[in-house]
Amino acid sequence: MADWIVERGIGEVRAARIVDGDIVEARIEPDDALRAGTIVAARLVRRLPVRNEGIVAWDDGEALLRPLPRTVTEGATLLVEITRPALSEPGKPKRARARPAAPDAQPCDGPSIADLPGARLVGPFDRDLLGDAGWPLLIEEATTGHVAFPGGALSIALTPAMTLIDIDGDLAPAALAIAGARAAAAAIARLDIAGSIGIDLPTVNDKAVRQATAEAVDAILPQPFERTAVNGFGFLQIVRRRSRASLPELFAHVPAHARALLRQAERTGGSGERTLAAHPAVIAAVAARPDWIAAVERTLGASLALRAESGLAISAGHVQARFP
Repeated sequence: MADWIVERGIGEVRAARIVDGDIVEARIEPDDALRAGTIVAARLVRRLPVRNEGIVAWDDGEALLRPLPRTVTEGATLLVEITRPALSEPGKPKRARARPAAPDAQPCDGPSIADLPGARLVGPFDRDLLGDAGWPLLIEEATTGHVAFPGGALSIALTPAMTLIDIDGDLAPAALAIAGARAAAAAIARLDIAGSIGIDLPTVNDKAVRQATAEAVDAILPQPFERTAVNGFGFLQIVRRRSRASLPELFAHVPAHARALLRQAERTGGSGERTLAAHPAVIAAVAARPDWIAAVERTLGASLALRAESGLAISAGHVQARFP
């Protein structure tokens, strides 16, 4: 297995596993994200015994606790371990999830993706290994949900119930089902998609083809995960352990695009002032973080100028040096 390339960027840590020059797995961890594995002292706000759950809170957060300890009363304090951060979804934000911490546990932060086994840490003055391997394309896929493959394309959509992947293309149904399953499995790993995932494949009546389609997923998607068989309507469901937001979930929100624009700024050649042009919402998110701006200016030894352009797509920001 190839090593992970890790960047400690402005406002986030980025990691990618690169094989034969391409990103096969990627992760982004915002600095303010609550990491899985964090142990915190929390107060039990409400017991939900019918669901064997409870709501716990601490100074700057709350989580849904499961299983619910029988002996802990409302108002009591206990140590809990975060298993998944809060997820922001349109109209239905999801609380973080937690479980009771082990008896000998102590409050601590959870492990960072910077601590991945074999990680190679790179900085803004090193060769842009992530960029060389297609990091901008990865962000575009995460933003648009469109992933092309030979003979077809995937459309990835976030829903409150699951992440849905639709497969379309010009190949014959059997060939498209297998090629699409391979592409979907690769995209799931590359975009760090987890939780419940549904793949809508072309309908194929031949059971042998449906089995080959499922085996194509098994051959590409890293374990652990669980899946169903491909049913007669061409639907396959996958469940992966969810311990952080996926890249499509992150890039559904403006701050991720602001951090990506600052990454561009750090790696833009030339000299003198850098002008960052982007959608007004992205520029506003950058302007709201003077600490981010100052960090990039220290790296470049030059100032940043911000220019809002309403005609730009949310992911179409660009950077220009005064002296190319």
